Amino acid sequence: MNARRVAQLLGNWRRHGSRHGAADLAAGLRLLILDGRIPVGDALPPERELAAALDVSRTMIGAAWERLRADGLVVSRRGAGSWAALPVGRGIGDHPQTADLIDLARAVPPAISGISAAAEAVLPRLAAELSSHGYYEQGHPELRERVAHRYTERGLPTTPDQILITSGAHLALTMVLRLFVGPGDRVLVEQPTYPNAIEAVRGAHGVPVPVAMTDDGWDLDGIEATLRQVAPRLAYLIVDFQNPTGHRLDAAGRERLAAAFRRARTPVVIDETHVELDFTDSPPLPFSAFGGDLVLATGSGDKSHWGGLRTGWIRASADLISRLTAVRRGLDLGTPVFEQLVLAELLAVSPDPLLERRALFAAHRDALVTEVRAQLPDWRFAVPDGGLSLWCELPAPVSTRIAAIAQNSGVRVVPGSFFTPHGGMERWLRVPYTQPVDVLREATRRLAAAAASVAESGAPIAENGLIPVT
Repeated sequence: MNARRVAQLLGNWRRHGSRHGAADLAAGLRLLILDGRIPVGDALPPERELAAALDVSRTMIGAAWERLRADGLVVSRRGAGSWAALPVGRGIGDHPQTADLIDLARAVPPAISGISAAAEAVLPRLAAELSSHGYYEQGHPELRERVAHRYTERGLPTTPDQILITSGAHLALTMVLRLFVGPGDRVLVEQPTYPNAIEAVRGAHGVPVPVAMTDDGWDLDGIEATLRQVAPRLAYLIVDFQNPTGHRLDAAGRERLAAAFRRARTPVVIDETHVELDFTDSPPLPFSAFGGDLVLATGSGDKSHWGGLRTGWIRASADLISRLTAVRRGLDLGTPVFEQLVLAELLAVSPDPLLERRALFAAHRDALVTEVRAQLPDWRFAVPDGGLSLWCELPAPVSTRIAAIAQNSGVRVVPGSFFTPHGGMERWLRVPYTQPVDVLREATRRLAAAAASVAESGAPIAENGLIPVT
């Protein structure tokens, strides 16, 4: 973790005119370590190098290190340097807990109604499985059939041999990366995009190549130009309620992009984890309907039913599914049978619980929209037709500082820089609406207080749109 990368991740961490620079710096570093953006065990840059990268004194770096050492987040040894750590008993992603902590860092809903009933209903089928070895490399036949049927219902005829069940959609992406991407290979991604996808690309030793989203959605010309000029080995897109922007690509855009990927012979992963959280009555056809054998769709029951099931899938050609099944042997040997049976049961029963879930989160979205417009009237956003969050544009590039101050006030949010491969996007903040309405009201109040605190610091905007780090 070199000094330049730490400076990129920190973004605009310092309140202009603040006399507590070490505290501001420690707060920004604390956020990065607890969210795993600075991995535990990684060596931190020397004080001199970090001071130069941030244009601050070594004294300030040393004072920030002392604060983090007191919290157990930095460990130092004379002659060996300093590295990121976690206090005993705390895991990555955990933040200091308070009785009224509101976690808006994870855009993940609680379980759908009917999970317990589904678990009870599959117990007899589980008993029948106990005499077998329990390994299904491609996935349990019952769940593969249910997932294939759901694609057919959406207008894309699919057979079970085109489905590979995985332990979540994230593992599905990891499998595809292992199949297609080697060290140094370029992977086209949206900017902003899902942070864990960026880390998965880096984990495969690939190079993420971002194409910026526009206010209206995808820069189709930019994606086509990138395919011609960069020749990426793979692409990764979220075309249904994109995370974090909430945009959905229309049918014409899907057809155009699918044609571009075919011309370039570039395989594309389409992340469909939000596709079932649709508040409209007229969804477009799945992207795979336009793209042929070069499209690999990934999905899961995490957002639609419950993240605790950790059950996802890949929909692709039968040939690619066979190749991916061979690849998975280096990662895992199959997905737990019980969870597969539970999700199969949930997909087979009445759709009413899912319809109720959509209606609930549409109401949550409307409540959050009302609160943000009332308490933060200078924040701009588009109201999404589905998904789980608002992508808010701030009047100044201060999202990292707002996130740090809000965390100290008992609400966790993720700044825009987390959704980019190389930092930036400090004018943006993701605010999920997965919490109950009364919690969303309180969270918005705390965010408004944090934003007011930053504004009161009198931070000026430089000519290039950035707050100078001094």
